[in-house]
Amino acid sequence: MDYTSKKDLMVETQLIPRGISDPRVIAAFRRVRRHEFVPEELAGEAYSDHPLPIGKGQTISQPYIAALMTQSLALSGSEKVLEIGTGSGYQAAILSTLAQEVCTVESDEHLLRSAMTAIGRQNIRNVKYRLGDGTSGWPEEAPFGGIIVTAGAPYIPDPLKQQLADGSRLVIPVGDLSHQVLTVVERAGDGFRQYDICPCIFVPLRGRFGWGE
Repeated sequence: MDYTSKKDLMVETQLIPRGISDPRVIAAFRRVRRHEFVPEELAGEAYSDHPLPIGKGQTISQPYIAALMTQSLALSGSEKVLEIGTGSGYQAAILSTLAQEVCTVESDEHLLRSAMTAIGRQNIRNVKYRLGDGTSGWPEEAPFGGIIVTAGAPYIPDPLKQQLADGSRLVIPVGDLSHQVLTVVERAGDGFRQYDICPCIFVPLRGRFGWGE
């Protein structure tokens, strides 16, 4: 199967027409092989305009939403970025091409090991992994030049806000279990600015500062 053509078509028809304009983000989505992050039987649908199941009740996000969240971080390339919810590993792989270092936290050991294998196949070496409750962040690695949460939260976890570096952004879906709003929180000194981007639907964020275990 010609995955390169499918990948390029995804970028040209799903991302750019919807406002994904950062050249570095576009290049990242052209580079990372998304079909290696989904179950083998779904590889042919990897570049389609919708999320896909990856097991354990989790999904790999629609390409456009992943690109929108990534672009919203406004990364320059020198940052250490935190991802909450490793899932398939695709988002961490995208971030690895845009940041100096990626720290990713996943609560399910099976998903984490699978993601590590998939990321390793991409010859990526700047991702650090942790098994545990991501809603508390990763205090030992803070501060972060960007934080992305790939699951829907009932509210914005304060530990994540506190682990943001000054001038950096947290991108997170916030709402109830059936509907969320993609939200950006930007740190400005000791204060925070917050704004909404668009409606969205994600799997629940589980943990102490999420929907519980």
